[in-house]
Amino acid sequence: MAKKSLIAREVKRQKLVAKHAELRAKLKAEGNWDELDKLPKNSSKVRLHNRCQLTGRPKGYMRNFGVSRVTFRLMALNGKIPGITKASW
Repeated sequence: MAKKSLIAREVKRQKLVAKHAELRAKLKAEGNWDELDKLPKNSSKVRLHNRCQLTGRPKGYMRNFGVSRVTFRLMALNGKIPGITKASW
């Protein structure tokens, strides 16, 4: 489980990105780089980091499911993800 502070920081970044998305797009289209520099750094979309929704783990993130590989494996073995079975041949 990730530290609560790291998860909270990521949530804060997501809110800032959503808040400033339209303004950033408008300033980029105009080419107004000076005003763009005055916006908060964390309002840029590239500063977001994908994290597991259940554990907050930043590495091994599976984009299709929104969870880390460890969580995905546990859920798949317990039958909590429909259509996913362990391969055997």
